[in-house]
This record gives sequence, structure tokens and C-alpha cells, in this order.
Amino acid sequence: MRVLLLSVLAMVAAACAPQPLATGVRGDPMGGIAEDYVRLILDIGEIEEGYVDAYYGPPEWQAEAKAQTETPAELKARAEALTRRLEAVDVGGATDEVRRRKAYLLAHVSAAHARLRMIEGEKFGFADEAEALFGVRPELLPLASFDSVLARLGDVLPGAGSISERLAAFRGGSAIPRDKQDSVMRAAIAECRARTVRHIPLPANERFTLEFVTDKPWSGYNYYKGDANSLIQINVDQPLSIERAIDLGCHEGYPGHHVYNLLLEKTFVREKGWMEMSVYPLYSPMSLIAEGSANYGIDLAFPGASRGAWEREVLYPLAGLDPRGVEIQGAVLSILRELARAEYTIADDWLSGRADRETTIQRLMTYGLHSRASAERRIRFIDTYRSYIINYGLGRDMVQNWVEAQGPDHWTTMEALLGSQILPTDLL
Repeated sequence: MRVLLLSVLAMVAAACAPQPLATGVRGDPMGGIAEDYVRLILDIGEIEEGYVDAYYGPPEWQAEAKAQTETPAELKARAEALTRRLEAVDVGGATDEVRRRKAYLLAHVSAAHARLRMIEGEKFGFADEAEALFGVRPELLPLASFDSVLARLGDVLPGAGSISERLAAFRGGSAIPRDKQDSVMRAAIAECRARTVRHIPLPANERFTLEFVTDKPWSGYNYYKGDANSLIQINVDQPLSIERAIDLGCHEGYPGHHVYNLLLEKTFVREKGWMEMSVYPLYSPMSLIAEGSANYGIDLAFPGASRGAWEREVLYPLAGLDPRGVEIQGAVLSILRELARAEYTIADDWLSGRADRETTIQRLMTYGLHSRASAERRIRFIDTYRSYIINYGLGRDMVQNWVEAQGPDHWTTMEALLGSQILPTDLL
């Protein structure tokens, strides 16, 4: 792992102003394959809305994709041809970086092929689907194994009533008033950014736009636009509790999705001309790295008691809220993180048809500690993204374990990870 880290660190350069877009390097044996891979992903994006999460390559490629009329079967054949071409590339005497590039492309073409099979109607089991798309196989634990975790949460939460009722009361007391949401979120994102730039240099032109939206299956989303520019949207369908401000600010912004995408664009597309990194297919191994690092980035930016101290000093007064809940917030969030994997088992039963809607709602209320309305919204998220849900909890744990195993300089390792072609299998 140390050899891998050192070679990845060598790929991460200091931030600088954007360079002209390079679309290939002379003598690059994988350049043509990379371009054909990007075109394949863009074409799949034309038959599945949301499949292409970000694109910052040549605009004419995207325009050409809009005219494509190929069927999923024809696109699958293209993916299979790409796999054969990649397998034929001899990297025996190549550098670790080039060998990793081949492995990266193979993994992402394989995920695209699996997604096309799903689009055609093929049914995967939850764990099989996760492995095919994201490169890791989640463990599906019996729900009863989480009962002891629930009991510990009950010991921490104040008040009377069920665990769900007490958690709802705890969160309800920290809901940001609607007229304060913009100022609180901007303050949280600004602090997430300030803590990130102390360790990771960012381009001078990096920026984001913040929007509040409704009627979405998610709580927050980063739409990376290229040229170090993001649109960050926050869903305010339900009350926005104050601890979510830092979560969303770090996850969607700094050092999360915004930083991940701009480092990939800078390191690979603009500096190396490796065009495969100009497109982000949502259902691919990229997402486990993206979501896992975005969640780990919360604790990296706000370690230990520093989070509660900053919230108490800045966010609670800004929101006009009583900060007494900060005292137990860290313990509550830690236990809720342990409960996150219960959702994999719940989703597996729901998506396979082994559990009906009401049973699934009750399980989400019990083990996910959702209100009924929140559980119904969560089913919508699971229906939309299916096994993608593993990327948040399992991805976070894998990223944290790998980063912290490399040595004490976690920020330097995090920067290396974000600007790399490391695959989920490399984290094991």
C-alpha cells in the first residue's frame, strides 16, 4: 500500500490556473480506447437519465451523443469490444501508473456493461448488483444484529418515549429556521472550505453556486460543471437539522465532491490528457470513492470535539438555536453511522420483493430511525438508486481504513486519493 500511495502522490501536483484541454497524447496506447470509452458512457447517458453525473470533455462529443440511436444491446457490444481492446494492451514493462490506468478502464467498462444489462431488464441480487457496478460486495447482516446498537442509542438520547420519538425530538430542537437556512449553509460551507484549503491547494478560479430545492429523492447533490465550478443543491422538503449543515457542506463541497471532481479534471484531463476522467458515470466504481471520501471528509475536516465546538460558537447562534444538544451530538452521530448498514438488508428485501412496502417502511422507521414521511421518501431514494446506497457507509469505512493505514498525514493521503485512479479493490 505504501508503494501505491507514493506513486499516487507523485500524480498530485500543486494547484494552478486551468490549462487548455488536451484530448490525447501522442504515442498513448490507451488514448483511443479512452476516447471510445467516454463516447460509450455519453451514449448510455442518452438512454438513462442521470447516468452521466458530470462531463467536462469536448462539447462536440456530448453533442454527437445526443444524436445516437443505438440500442442497449448494441452499446453492450461496444463495451465488450472495448474490453477486448484493453485486454490486448501489453503493460508488462509499463509503470505502475499505466498498469493502474488499464485496470481502471477495465473496471469501468465492466460496470457500464452491467448497467446496460440492467437497462435491458436483467435482475441482479442486491449484493451482486453492488459488486458489478461499484466493485465491492456488501455484507448483508440480519436486522436483529443491530438491536444492540439501537439499545446503545436509547441509552444516549434524553427524554421519554421510543428511541424514534426521542431522536425526532432531539433533531426537531435543532431544525434550522427556513429564513436562516441560507446563511447557516453558507457559513458551514465556508468553514469546510477554509479547513480544506489549509491542506489541499485549490485552483484560484474554483467556485460553486448554492441552491435550495424541493421534490428530490436526495438531501443534497453536487452537479460538477467543469472548470472547477459546481452547483450545490440542498433539498429542503423536510426540516434541515443543524448538524446536517456541516455534513452537507463537507460532503457536497469541501473536501467532498467539488474537490474530488476538480482534482480529477486538473490532474488527468488538463495535465495528462487522459480523457476517460472527463466523464463520471454514476453507476461505476468512481462512486464508492466519491461518496466514501466525501463522508470521511466530514470527520477529516472536523475531527473529534472540534465540530461541536465550532457549531456551538458559530452555527447555533447564527440559526438562533439552543446549543445544549451539541453535548451528545457526537455520540448520536457515531451510533447512527453503525446503523447505516442495516439499510442494505432492508433494501435487499424490498428490491427483491421479499418485503412489502409497509414492512419496509416499518423497518426503516425502526432501524433507520426515520419518521414515516422520511421512510417513504427513503423508499423513493432506494427505488431510484438501488445498491448505490452502499457507497455512503461501506465506502466511508473503506476510505477511512485505507487513508489512516498509510500513516499520520491523513490530509496528504486524502489529496492523493482524490486525484487518483485508485479503485475500490485497491482499498481492501
